[in-house]
Amino acid sequence: MHLMMILIAVTVAWWLRTSGNADLGSWNLRWRRSLFLFLFPPLLIFMTANAVVCMGTQGKMGGMYTDSFSYVLALICLAFSAVLCIKLGFQGWKSVKSARDCPQVHLAGKQVRLLQTGALFAGQMGFWQPELVISQGLLQTLSPTHLESVLAHEQGHYHYRDTFWFFWLGCVRSCTAWLPNTEPLWEELLALRELRADSYAASQVDPLVLAESLLLVVTNSPVSSEVCCAALGSSSIGDRLEQRIEALLTPPEPTPEPQMLSWHNFLLAFLPLITVIFHA
Repeated sequence: MHLMMILIAVTVAWWLRTSGNADLGSWNLRWRRSLFLFLFPPLLIFMTANAVVCMGTQGKMGGMYTDSFSYVLALICLAFSAVLCIKLGFQGWKSVKSARDCPQVHLAGKQVRLLQTGALFAGQMGFWQPELVISQGLLQTLSPTHLESVLAHEQGHYHYRDTFWFFWLGCVRSCTAWLPNTEPLWEELLALRELRADSYAASQVDPLVLAESLLLVVTNSPVSSEVCCAALGSSSIGDRLEQRIEALLTPPEPTPEPQMLSWHNFLLAFLPLITVIFHA
């Protein structure tokens, strides 16, 4: 019975990942659809594995005896996920540590970390309370007006806590890389994250200036770690540059704050935990 639960969860997850289209509609609709398709299938599998482990290897469910194979399979799945999350956490800690080794300077009334490189780079580094890291090359290349637009973009990442949330989404990505469309959905979420930060910045600075800064930074940005980092010129979304420029040059689309109603659909992923009460 437990093995049947696992197979049903994997089938539903596989079907959802192959049946959704995450690249159509408004910004808000794309964000909610992409996040659901990316997060719900792994969450369903994870909750099913937790339910199987909680029920153990003894007893019956629905009149059918349980077996140790499904228990071991679920345990391996959870252990594998835990190891990957710890690995990513360690990589993120090393990235944050290297950023904190950079000297602090005052810029526009804020303390930022100065990266000693001629390459153009600006990004938030950290978890819940990230620090802004800016390269020496960026300060020497951009004008004060363009630099202000870059700072506004990075403030958008800080406002939405992108480094924290995308660290956990990155863990989901690593744990379920075997599911279909994991990489396309991940790239879509990264692109939408940048569009959201661009929209935040465009409400404070001239969108045309931000677009010019974006062109300069993206074309000269070094490859940076995706773990605990939200950078203006992320190399992983270079193919979305035209989309970001077009969004900045068109009338801004409202960027609503997350609503609790949009999270109610994720509660369905916890349904496998209810089966624990039927185990005897």
